[in-house]
Amino acid sequence: MTELLLQARDITVRFGGLTAVDAVSADFHAGELVGIIGPNGAGKTTFFNAISGVIAPTSGQLLADGNNLSGKGPHRYAAAGIARTFQTPRVFPDMPVTANIGFGLKFAGRRREGAWQLRDEASILGLIGLAAQSDLPAGAITPSQQRLLEIGMALATRPRLLLLDEVAAGLTESEIENMALLIRRMRDELGLTVVWIEHAVTTLLRHVERVIVLHQGRKIADGTPAEVVRDAEVIEAYLGDEMVEAEGAAP
Repeated sequence: MTELLLQARDITVRFGGLTAVDAVSADFHAGELVGIIGPNGAGKTTFFNAISGVIAPTSGQLLADGNNLSGKGPHRYAAAGIARTFQTPRVFPDMPVTANIGFGLKFAGRRREGAWQLRDEASILGLIGLAAQSDLPAGAITPSQQRLLEIGMALATRPRLLLLDEVAAGLTESEIENMALLIRRMRDELGLTVVWIEHAVTTLLRHVERVIVLHQGRKIADGTPAEVVRDAEVIEAYLGDEMVEAEGAAP
């Protein structure tokens, strides 16, 4: 069995009387490419926020290398090798693209070993395809390029586990496919564990090896794409339509 990087044990998040995430457990191992899907309101982003330190879970544990990160600040997650992106890219618009990458390197990356592709700003920009935009202000590049830049900023911290939150949102079909290929490359070439939330279910299922399905805050499935698209509870949660289309996409 490969190394266990992050273990979520019965993660629960409540907002007042609303239970957004209900006792969700999941293990993430070194080198995995895992997708998380679910209908709108399923609790995907809240679960992501809980396992990346953006919000503290109401109950449950997050274990990284045996250390409980629950309730700790985001810098502790970065120190543990966990990085993430957001649905809306968070970049520094007035700073040059290359300086945005430099911020990530200063934040955590230079203290940690990483793949040679992450050694400096130029190599990271080359990896994500933004070398030609390096001197432009981040606010002057396209929204799809800002998504790539935010991924580059996360990579600059030299993570072991990268959490991607709907990086295909707002992209064209060809851009979505290019994004999926980049995600596979990052996993393969950098040795990362990648966990990817996405609404573009058919694209995600073509590229990931394991899928976790959330519905109404609960985990209802965890398996290969081929297994998940045939799961009766998953089909019911999606009212069947998306899963029929997705079954043809599952490897």
